[in-house]
Amino acid sequence: MCQVPSRAVEPGRRGMRRAVTTFLGLVVLILVGWWGIRAFERANLFIPSRILEAKPSDIGLEYKDFVVEPTPGQHVHGWFIPAEKPIAILLFCHGNAGNISHRLDSIRLFHELNLSVLIFDYRGYGRSEDGSSEERVYADAFSVYQAARTHKEPIVLFGRSLGGAVAVDLATRVDDAAALIVESSFTSTVAIGKELYPFLPVSWMVTMPFDSLSKIPKVRCPVLVIHSPEDDIIPFHHGKELFEAAPEPKKFLQISGDHNNGYRESGKIYMDGIAAFLAEVLPATGP
Repeated sequence: MCQVPSRAVEPGRRGMRRAVTTFLGLVVLILVGWWGIRAFERANLFIPSRILEAKPSDIGLEYKDFVVEPTPGQHVHGWFIPAEKPIAILLFCHGNAGNISHRLDSIRLFHELNLSVLIFDYRGYGRSEDGSSEERVYADAFSVYQAARTHKEPIVLFGRSLGGAVAVDLATRVDDAAALIVESSFTSTVAIGKELYPFLPVSWMVTMPFDSLSKIPKVRCPVLVIHSPEDDIIPFHHGKELFEAAPEPKKFLQISGDHNNGYRESGKIYMDGIAAFLAEVLPATGP
């Protein structure tokens, strides 16, 4: 029997080992890169705070804590701040940073408009369960909406920034919302990503598109879009595009100021604009 000398076999084995090592290294590199992209996306979309730094009673408003379960064992916490003579319940979907305790200024303004406020934290924020994702925040909002339906007042959906995308999605899932208000929000995270990183293949990198532009035409209630030309985070054209895509009846309210303080800086324009819109969509009890 003829035997192949060991010295002839070893170079082939070494080559095979190098090929396997190179392949495994490439796989690890791809996985690490993919994990990095996912971590970068999540870190930019969700910037939660767990500590509630204040409560409505600190500004003289009565409130009640509430908890809902979007899925068994997964709780979402929020506050219900009743108005004395409410014209509606405003379901408040907040932006991507902080938690409900950082929205007391807005709660006060809505209270002045005779709106009871139902505000909640997405999972991963405040006292809500861990773990945010696009589908989870949608489910969180829908669960809170179901709780709001136990009240007799009409329900107005409100979303600011990331919360605007949550409110738009919710408005496409329900049939009995009285109105939708979208403030300082974007058309989609893909669109924002392409503007911020035009050199990257954003379309295939994004897994949570929050695509309001494709959803808002399906909304079945009156729509108010609010945006400022001075918004330093979400460009003004996003608000205009959402407004143009929304079905009638609809209104656009142009405010002033930056992304986080526009509603404060606009003052009377902001308040009067929302009040006028509500007077039209809630004619029987409008302010």
